[in-house]
Amino acid sequence: MRTGIATIPLDYGKCPRWLFERMKRLSRAISLAIVEEFGQEEFLKRLSDPIWFQSLGCVIGFDWNSSGLTTTTLGALKEGMRGLEDELGIYICGGKGKASRNTPEEIRMFGLTRGFDFYEKLIYASKITAKVDSCLVQAGFQIYHHNFIFTKDGNFTVIQQGMNTQLQKARRYHWLSLKIKNFTEEPHSGIVSDVKLKPLNLVARESKENKEISVEMVREEPKTFLKNIKKISEKSSVELLPWQQFYGRRNFLMRQKRLPGFCEVELNDVEFYYHSVEREKFDLKRLKKTIEKAHFLKPENFENLLMTEGVGPKTIRALSLVAEIIYGARPSYEDPARYSFAHGGKDSVPKPIDKPVLNSTIRILEWAIKKAKIENKERSIAIKKLYNSIGYEKE
Repeated sequence: MRTGIATIPLDYGKCPRWLFERMKRLSRAISLAIVEEFGQEEFLKRLSDPIWFQSLGCVIGFDWNSSGLTTTTLGALKEGMRGLEDELGIYICGGKGKASRNTPEEIRMFGLTRGFDFYEKLIYASKITAKVDSCLVQAGFQIYHHNFIFTKDGNFTVIQQGMNTQLQKARRYHWLSLKIKNFTEEPHSGIVSDVKLKPLNLVARESKENKEISVEMVREEPKTFLKNIKKISEKSSVELLPWQQFYGRRNFLMRQKRLPGFCEVELNDVEFYYHSVEREKFDLKRLKKTIEKAHFLKPENFENLLMTEGVGPKTIRALSLVAEIIYGARPSYEDPARYSFAHGGKDSVPKPIDKPVLNSTIRILEWAIKKAKIENKERSIAIKKLYNSIGYEKE
């Protein structure tokens, strides 16, 4: 599995106009060079690689460790490519805040005006990628930036970013249609992060059974599920006795007393220390309404369930919790993030340098900068920023 996530400091403020104009010009020149030499598909692949994208942002002039690198780089790229979409066969939709919510309409506009018969599929892809990263990788990051880049052949890449105001971090998610086999299982295209958490990770293969049981609970009579989640919610808020705390620290999921024909279950609050629903109060009335609506629609699979209107992070958490506690189908709590967003360090911190990846990043960007139709001084500065941003010295 390669999952496209970058975790970076959350910054506020606005990019200066002079810098943004330079970023537009330089990102356009580099993009034109790459598309003309390697084609549209390779351009999408490069954008879907978090390390390459990070390097691109550094080259065109932004801070290497700022959350603004994502939003400003993509904003500059979108503005820089404006008017060249049909010439290049590449269309950039979405952006930050309100612009992200307008993504489906932008895709539809391009589809109708260019005669693309696949635009409805792209709209669906835009919506489900946003929902997957909001609901299936629950680490406290709220999506606020969503860019959808597609070609005239219908291939696409998605770059979106979420913020966690408590951690003061932003996390970036990368997708590439050429690598997606299942939107809800191992769907991302690259991975990069400098912090690892304990999220509810339902895109992991290890969570497959948990998701299957969640769908079955919705498809069958939902009264049993609602009864179970109510019990779990009530038990999880009870103050623990010393002996319960002792067993809880030993990671006992539950304590049971069995008598002939009777089973009493004690659910300990501390067992949820690894779970995303710790100390959470579910709105059972609202949850009941959502589950009953989903039950009426009879989703065929987890993807259909996820795309049901009204089904959000809390509904998914509730279903996952019951599937784990009652049916023993434990989901993954491993953060899909694997590496730092640097290439690595000479002393193997935070990881050994991945030379093939490093060389590939340098080679493509260096070539594109040299081919870009820009002034020699600007070209020289861009090359220098490339080497500085990845800690690389040309031999």
